[in-house]
Amino acid sequence: MMKNEGRYVRFSEAPVWDWQRAYYEQMGLEAWENHQVPQYITSNPFIATAYAEMIFSFLQDLAIQGGQHEMVTIIELGAGAGRLAHQVLNKLSALKEIAGMDLPPFRYVMTDLAMENVTGWKEHPSMQAYIEQGILDFARFDAIRDTELNLIISEKTVTQGDLQQPLLLIANYFFDSIPQDLIYIGEGQVFECDLLVELPQHAAEQKPAEILEKMTLQYNYRPAPDYTEETYPYSELISLYRAELEDSHILIPSAGLGCLERLSKLSRSGYVLITADKGDHRLDYWKYAEPPEFALHGSFSLSANYHAIKAVMEQQGASTYFTAHHYKDLNVGMILMLEEPNRYVNTRLAYHRFVERFGPDDFFSLKEWADLKVEQMNLRQLLAFWRLGGYDAEFLMVSFPRFKELLDDASDEEMFDLQFGIKRMWSSYYAMEHRNQVALISGQLLLEMFMYEEAKIFLEELPTGNPDVLTAESDAQQITVLYDLAVCCYELEMEQEALDYARLILEIDPNHEEAAALRNGLERSPDHNQHIN
Repeated sequence: MMKNEGRYVRFSEAPVWDWQRAYYEQMGLEAWENHQVPQYITSNPFIATAYAEMIFSFLQDLAIQGGQHEMVTIIELGAGAGRLAHQVLNKLSALKEIAGMDLPPFRYVMTDLAMENVTGWKEHPSMQAYIEQGILDFARFDAIRDTELNLIISEKTVTQGDLQQPLLLIANYFFDSIPQDLIYIGEGQVFECDLLVELPQHAAEQKPAEILEKMTLQYNYRPAPDYTEETYPYSELISLYRAELEDSHILIPSAGLGCLERLSKLSRSGYVLITADKGDHRLDYWKYAEPPEFALHGSFSLSANYHAIKAVMEQQGASTYFTAHHYKDLNVGMILMLEEPNRYVNTRLAYHRFVERFGPDDFFSLKEWADLKVEQMNLRQLLAFWRLGGYDAEFLMVSFPRFKELLDDASDEEMFDLQFGIKRMWSSYYAMEHRNQVALISGQLLLEMFMYEEAKIFLEELPTGNPDVLTAESDAQQITVLYDLAVCCYELEMEQEALDYARLILEIDPNHEEAAALRNGLERSPDHNQHIN
């Protein structure tokens, strides 16, 4: 792990990339479940809807051009926790059902470096329906080296030239997290920025996340004439930077561009790339740029040089699409590396409608504001924003107290819409660490609306809702869930079940007055006495 540490090396060969790789391989899916690595902004229902709309439109364009029968392969690079893939497949399946038109078959292939992640997705309960439908597969893929895809479910290998249809690639938070070169432009000259990584004593013996937090970095500037030679693959890009930039540090995404080139060879017909990251596509962003800032979150990320990716792809004949307005947190782009890209009218229109006009970055900015304003919203405003976000579970968790507060004065129509939203949210919910909390607040909102049968279903999803599986959660939460279930059973005239829940509560808390009153009332009821006799 400590190779190159203690001396200056090329930025792309520094030990930081070894620690980055080790972090993801050691942590697996826990990297996202403990909130260290950001994921919400690139995996919420809003961005999934935008991606599904672009993919659906791409399938439409292929069908119009006569490609209804050959399989379309969608590859997500660095699929992380799996939330985006699940949401995209949910939205895409819904669009296909609504349209009812003849489209090419597709398979969505989730990839990552860590085999533990691949195994986790394969076994995840939320993925099973898509596996059974034959539209979801998995592969371990090393973006730095691999040239083929070894599919886990179908047990097929995709190699060079195997695919007749264009490939569709999804790359979120991908280009900012794999090795990049770093150069400096000064007085028209190119310098390689070599990196020296220094660590406190014994720090190298710690976990990757701890090593990254304790490292200090120093740069050395070395003349690099190789970048200006015609044999350098991106010499036109360097010529542009030499002409337009001064006193600027520039990340060159050589590994990312190499990965795209290797993947492009899988298809005979080119590819579409949908990508989202922090990083700008404008040349002005890189003017007078300081050395890159390492954003630490267990692993680390840098800014992606979308300007370089865009320029290189355009030189190779691609059409590229990035927003005319500036991004705040997430830059979403689309690249059509296709023969006659202008023929893909629906795909281009989908980008315009779901990214350019109002896209995932715009929604995330609004959500940050809305999360702070829920106490000022009325029920219609809460429902409208929740609907805009695709019935996002995270917004429901934030706004639950306000929803509950407003239900006393809710109309029948508003309660119906809330119930509808809960069902839609749960049908597309990707079970992670908040699953129990989402089930609990959904059950409690339905209970507040006197929808006892629906509330009971959600409350029974909780471990505490099953008398045979009491967990180590707090007694207070156990009692809350059990009492809510007792009320649901009582209102549904399931008296024996209500009595069982009341007795269980009193075993945990003998002083629970409501449970005692419910037990006493049920034990004295004629139906109960008749059942005993």
